[in-house]
Amino acid sequence: MKAISINESGMVLNFYMNDKCAAGTGRFLEVMARILGVRIDELEKLDEKAKSPVTVSSTCTVFAESEVISLLSQETKIEDITRGIHNSIVTRALALLYKTNMEEDFTLTGGVAQNKGVIRALERALNKKIYIAERPQLIGAIGAAIFAYEAKEERG
Repeated sequence: MKAISINESGMVLNFYMNDKCAAGTGRFLEVMARILGVRIDELEKLDEKAKSPVTVSSTCTVFAESEVISLLSQETKIEDITRGIHNSIVTRALALLYKTNMEEDFTLTGGVAQNKGVIRALERALNKKIYIAERPQLIGAIGAAIFAYEAKEERG
């Protein structure tokens, strides 16, 4: 997970990266979906049905996995656990975002941006609209390709 602020020209002003395990990443969502016994693409629909979201506070995927298993054994509704999972991702993201020069406009990229539950949780937390590219999982690869192309052009 990364938080990057840029200026009007696209130059990076601040860059912060999660240095803890996979917590808050697509892999984190994959593990949580497996524990819940659902496909990863079902998480956003479950999130919509949450009535009493729970807190998933562990910052490590392995500990969060144990926390979710415990919640399931307490017969907590899967929808409420799912919302808690999404909220936990956003809590980690906010820790990085608050370090940047937070602006009015926010964009979420990467595979996690395909999960509308995470997007809604981030919009609630920031009280702002989050912009998502058509294929957010490709943004990093597109940026790397542009960077490589420009580097090659400079060398001739």
